[in-house]
Amino acid sequence: MIHPENTILRIGRQRLDLREPVVMTILNVTPDSFYSDSRTQTVEAIVRRVEEAVAEGASVLDIGGYSSRPGAADPSAEEEFRRLSVALEVVRARFAELPVSIDTFRGEVARKVVEHFGPCILNDITAALADPQMAVVAAEYDLPLIAMHMRGTPQNMQQQTLYDDLIGAIHRYFAERIASLTAAGVQQLVLDPGFGFSKTIDQNFQLLAGMASLFQDMGYPVLAGISRKSMIYKTLDTDPAGALAGTTALHWECLRQGASILRVHDTREAMQVIALYRRYCSSIQPHTVV
Repeated sequence: MIHPENTILRIGRQRLDLREPVVMTILNVTPDSFYSDSRTQTVEAIVRRVEEAVAEGASVLDIGGYSSRPGAADPSAEEEFRRLSVALEVVRARFAELPVSIDTFRGEVARKVVEHFGPCILNDITAALADPQMAVVAAEYDLPLIAMHMRGTPQNMQQQTLYDDLIGAIHRYFAERIASLTAAGVQQLVLDPGFGFSKTIDQNFQLLAGMASLFQDMGYPVLAGISRKSMIYKTLDTDPAGALAGTTALHWECLRQGASILRVHDTREAMQVIALYRRYCSSIQPHTVV
């Protein structure tokens, strides 16, 4: 259960209400994201992508300038900020009311984004372990920080998949990160179990099945990022382009396991899952007999 004080994220003057599930649409400005159709590097492509996401119901954009797929290139902080700036110039000019999340683990990049483009959600795949300055920036500007579970780096994470107790290890990780981040002054947290990061396909499914129990005593909203990932397309013997149906199916289970945010490539389909799930839940509520 999310504690009531954690259901509304404050992003400067903007608010993101998580009392009902919402969709976070991915906007990749990298040349090497694992799903090639999601790469948007020109202004025209960015405008089309964001217009479509807004029309289809996205509540927040997640903009990434650093690909975290295994074996991806490691761009400099300057190059990462340049890529992010291309998208942020467009989004701030044309979609000023839309909350934005920045997918980065570099504190200097996060700070430059906030200084140049204003408040945003900070989405850190390392939960501020790679760079403690991420927590400093989040605390200084009172920004929400999405803290994800991962071992190692994007370059070597898939060599670090041995766990004696997967759910127990991830629970201990989040207990430690919550304590450390709140001690550093971070007031707003979202937890991301890290599907596809330092986990095998079987472990990803174990994690999905155990997500509700993993987070039930933590009191923070949970983000699920499974969209078109290898746990889906390898299981179905396809590729990321062929993984939409599988993604849609597993999004239902993410909601059933308590996810507040679905981080997705496909806004319309995710919104449809949420609509169906809400209708299902409302129909099975016990009715009062008069």
